[in-house]
Amino acid sequence: MCELLGMSANVPTDICFSLTGFLHRGGGTGPHRDGWGIAFYEEGGYRDFRDPHPSVDSPIARLIRDYPIKSHVVISHIRQANVGGVRLANTHPFTREMWGRQWCYAHNGQLKGWEALGLPFYAPVGSTDSEHAFCWLMGELRQRFPTPPAQPERLWEALHELCEHLRTLGVFNLLLSDGYYLYCFCSTKLAHITRRAPFGKAQLSDIEMVVDFIEHTTCHDVVSVIATEPLTDNERWCRMEPGEMLVWRHGEIQARYVSRMTAEAPLVSK
Repeated sequence: MCELLGMSANVPTDICFSLTGFLHRGGGTGPHRDGWGIAFYEEGGYRDFRDPHPSVDSPIARLIRDYPIKSHVVISHIRQANVGGVRLANTHPFTREMWGRQWCYAHNGQLKGWEALGLPFYAPVGSTDSEHAFCWLMGELRQRFPTPPAQPERLWEALHELCEHLRTLGVFNLLLSDGYYLYCFCSTKLAHITRRAPFGKAQLSDIEMVVDFIEHTTCHDVVSVIATEPLTDNERWCRMEPGEMLVWRHGEIQARYVSRMTAEAPLVSK
């Protein structure tokens, strides 16, 4: 299956260290040779880079690794194709506009019966179950909330409910952002780590590379990284539970929802 990488930070931060190990899995230490992409939210704007070729030897990937784009929110994806051919239109992350914001989405997993999901507003460009599910998800949110809700918790609850429905169709691990919040939903595999002072050294597990974060941060920095599998082998990562959704803002968890399938009611912590 594919793999996901996300970042939420309280200051503009580059993701070069984590990205180096992550992209090495795209045809190097992993089988995800069918394309990769990355999206950055920065200074109120959005930009992304996508490539249908393996990330391990992609010239575009080398450019991104060597060009430290600083951002508050990042979403990246490496693909192992299951549904849809290997081409640019099927390469994550995907994006759609809602409420004047660019919503960015990446999915890991495979769904059954996804063709039956109605698409009232958005249509896919490619032929993947992932993009179809994204169009359905955004359409459902737009129907429920023609304008942004005054209480963001209403949106979060609806998003968790919709993700839970998609999980009934198969494996549905998700990263989603509108530039303000980063949403992570776990169906099978997602792990996260939050780095803050006192910072230390980290060792990538996919390539021989060590960084001492104290040389690149201040005592006020908070940076959280989310990945399908932990990217370092000398740090303690927290694995998410099936059906769990986390809402991130500036590197901190704003809310946590758990599945009704495993609990009597969603647990929300702010």
